[in-house]
Amino acid sequence: MNLLHFLSGRLAKGVLVLFAIAVLNFFLIRAAPGDPAQVLAGEAGAADAQLLEQLRQRFGLNEPITTQLWIYIKGYMTFDLGFSYRQQQPVLSLVLDRLPATLLLTGAAFVVSLALGIVMGALAARRAGRWSDSLITTLSLVFYATPLFWIALMSQIVFSLKLGLVPNVGYETIGANYTGLARALDIGHHLILPALTLGLFFTALYARMMRASMLEVAGADFVKTARAKGLSPGIVSRRHVARNAILPVVTLAGLQAGQLVGGAVLTETVFAWPGIGRLMFDALVQRDYSVLLGVFFMSSAMVVGFNILTDLVYRIADPRIEAGA
Repeated sequence: MNLLHFLSGRLAKGVLVLFAIAVLNFFLIRAAPGDPAQVLAGEAGAADAQLLEQLRQRFGLNEPITTQLWIYIKGYMTFDLGFSYRQQQPVLSLVLDRLPATLLLTGAAFVVSLALGIVMGALAARRAGRWSDSLITTLSLVFYATPLFWIALMSQIVFSLKLGLVPNVGYETIGANYTGLARALDIGHHLILPALTLGLFFTALYARMMRASMLEVAGADFVKTARAKGLSPGIVSRRHVARNAILPVVTLAGLQAGQLVGGAVLTETVFAWPGIGRLMFDALVQRDYSVLLGVFFMSSAMVVGFNILTDLVYRIADPRIEAGA
């Protein structure tokens, strides 16, 4: 019953957060210069006042701002994200078509970053003060401080253009018409560079946190007792230190999983990955308000969902946490 109360409370807070985000996004988008009518009229080469008025009436931009907000919120309450007049498709269909590619990219980046971060952090902690610890710490700092777009471009140049090991852009080989396992392997081949690029920043973060957490746990009394019983250093490190040090890292990873969606915007643009990040970038250039707001809302919903799931898993793993925490 406590778990159900805990989950219902988190869901209620998540709905309120999504509502606030939706309203904020609506006004921020409207505050940007230009609108879809001006963009379409400019592309048509006939930006006269009459055409602009017709386009604004078609898009509902001539309605009062409060009316536009109410239509927008009412649509979202019924899972109607609007209609893209540029794409001539419902926004929900556009987002759902691109969502699997984004989930695949962010999921792969999450697994890679968490696994590498834990391994690197544990190795650095076990060899604290040695050259390998300094090397891992330095690499973590470099990956943490290097801009994502620079890593993406350099990885394309080195591993794709120079060495030819992996494809540099795209979701799968165009015209190959692979099916079944062959298609899955082809997509996985294209996924390597984007997933590694997106996950490097978080790998550095988890490695540094895992190292600090293991060094802190290594000084606890129960670890000293385990050593006093004559257990080997490897068993003490794996069974007593690492198992207790990993929980804060996993918690942080769960809370930051939603941030991968934000990082995917740049990654998908550089690698021409057909996800919602690339869709959002194109919509921004085209001033496609409906698509922008729909992508913002879905991204926010994913972040809130990841946070609720992390809270739930953490509470199950550690029942000492109070429901109201």
